Amino acid sequence: MRTSRVFSVKESKKLKEQLLAWGRQFQEIAWLDSNEYDSKTGEYEAILAVEAFTAIKTDHLNAFDKLKEYQETTADWIFGYLSYDLKNDVERLKSSNFDGLHFPDLYFFQPQKIIFIKEDQIEFHYLRMIDDEIEDDFEDIQNYDLKSDEEHTPVKVEARISKQEYLDKIGLMLNHIYRGDIYEANFCQEFYAENVQIDPFNIYRSLNEISTPPFAAYLKLENVNLISASPERYLRKRGSELLSQPIKGTARRAEDIEEDRKIASELAKDPKEQSENVMIVDLVRNDLSRIAKKGSVKVDELCKVYTFKQVHQLVSSVTAEIADDIPPVEALRTSFPMGSMTGAPKISAMKIIEELEESKRGLYSGAVGYFTPDGDFDFNVVIRSILYNSENNYLSFSVGGAITAKSDPEKEYEECLLKAKAMREVLAAL
Repeated sequence: MRTSRVFSVKESKKLKEQLLAWGRQFQEIAWLDSNEYDSKTGEYEAILAVEAFTAIKTDHLNAFDKLKEYQETTADWIFGYLSYDLKNDVERLKSSNFDGLHFPDLYFFQPQKIIFIKEDQIEFHYLRMIDDEIEDDFEDIQNYDLKSDEEHTPVKVEARISKQEYLDKIGLMLNHIYRGDIYEANFCQEFYAENVQIDPFNIYRSLNEISTPPFAAYLKLENVNLISASPERYLRKRGSELLSQPIKGTARRAEDIEEDRKIASELAKDPKEQSENVMIVDLVRNDLSRIAKKGSVKVDELCKVYTFKQVHQLVSSVTAEIADDIPPVEALRTSFPMGSMTGAPKISAMKIIEELEESKRGLYSGAVGYFTPDGDFDFNVVIRSILYNSENNYLSFSVGGAITAKSDPEKEYEECLLKAKAMREVLAAL
């Protein structure tokens, strides 16, 4: 059982900054921030979970079965991630590309302390509380000094493949599409830096400041560091309702208001971008139909333009009512990896992705999030994210896009650079 306390707060924005900074002292940290997006984003404005009471980490072998057992046994809040390479647990696939990060394929922990911020309230939910620990921690958070940190050496990243190699690989991907092997596939490339020492916390703050996405995340588990400015939800379960919000279709922002509106309007009508999105929506509908009550899968929004600080994107919302006999983890297993990061047909796309990409995806294009004690969950897609192994000092981020029959390789490369812009800026400005 957890001990809970709720306090009213006046300056929730400042308190949120103090809370995150206060959380740095712990060995295990999970921070999720909706950046004040509307209620569709999540139940809370921000969540901080720290200090592992129990944990599970494993490779892909029987990973979902192990997670199911852990989630049902703890019957508590658990936070963590699913790496893309859990595809090898779901299907007969492999991951043999270069891996500089060496993260576990799955890692979850049951936190001693969970703190929620919602509007004008802060909620504390503690395991094994000592005397007035919640009240003492609340006072410490309110009085936490938000001093500026010292500057660090800028990080120069290198591309794992050259532009010409990227264009050649897109050509090979298009050959698969023309042959009918696939309709669409998400092809990604890695940017990396070796032997670098960074402060992931400060990089997260900088990245979140210039991106302010609806699904920001900062995760620290041993040597695993995730710095995420994701705009995309993978899958949420609230009661019996499932919600998936795949993103496909990207356009740049412009400083001039009229030009910016024109770009957004053109994105909404672009047949190539729409077809990317619709194909993935069909894939998501198919995935959810396997675990949903008959006739409950619906598309609430199709190809709606959402505007973020860095880009305009087409977002769709697919809902379903989960069947009565489906355990929460099974809903994730059935739909994993998310269609927006694979392609269609899903298994064929994943095989071709493995063949053409040079780097193991790992946590990139996986998911990060949490389960509640009632078996609800909410997971974000790990994109627009910097990954850092603090043990071997390897830093990595990847970007990609959906390749269809109408793809122009040069434009696809430009889209990759657009998606990488914020991460490169943050690392260069250290």
